Amino acid sequence: MNTRENARIAVLASGGLDSGVLIADLARESTVLPVYCRGGLRWENEELTALNGYLRALDTPGVEPLTVLEAPAGSLYGAHWSTSDSVPDAASSDDEVYLPGRNIILIGLTAVWCTLRGVGTIAIASLAGNPFPDATDEFFQQYTRTLSAGLDTDLRILAPYRNRFKHRLIAEFAHLPLHLTLTCLNPRPSPEGPLHCGACNKCAERRRAFARADVDDRAGYAYPSGRDLS
Repeated sequence: MNTRENARIAVLASGGLDSGVLIADLARESTVLPVYCRGGLRWENEELTALNGYLRALDTPGVEPLTVLEAPAGSLYGAHWSTSDSVPDAASSDDEVYLPGRNIILIGLTAVWCTLRGVGTIAIASLAGNPFPDATDEFFQQYTRTLSAGLDTDLRILAPYRNRFKHRLIAEFAHLPLHLTLTCLNPRPSPEGPLHCGACNKCAERRRAFARADVDDRAGYAYPSGRDLS
């Protein structure tokens, strides 16, 4: 019996570093089905480009082709920073990048997709220190029960990095093509691939994590990397 074929896991993939690591990590023992949910947010075109580039470079037998699901969020968020040119800058707090109900939408949509295809596990790369209410252990446990009941299936939601920090993931998985991941609220297209803006909340978080891990971040930045983001 092929244990990999019997351990199929849908991973919520954003093109970012955390989910990129999670895909490679889980693919060592399971068949991973990366799922990207597109909602019309300002960074998604570049995210998808980055995610596809990362998956090609990863070239791991346990990773299936990317699935893209549509969940338009424009009518929900309206005139919001996620759909406009005004994104939280490097000095902003994490609270300012909160997208209400984001994980509720992503996991719920993916749960329906999984149920229709006989996939019983969804994994998400939420990290330690995530302050948002839809990223707590309690939320994942309760939402698992709700979705399982509503879809009449035995569903699992895994958040294996809930006790881990970004800099530790970077240090452990520095051998992966992390430079192809994209962690930015305002990325810029370029012929060589999407560039991080270098000035938003997420770029600052990424730079600090690479510095703390003592690993060189080889990703492209539109803003000079020498800027003080402390």
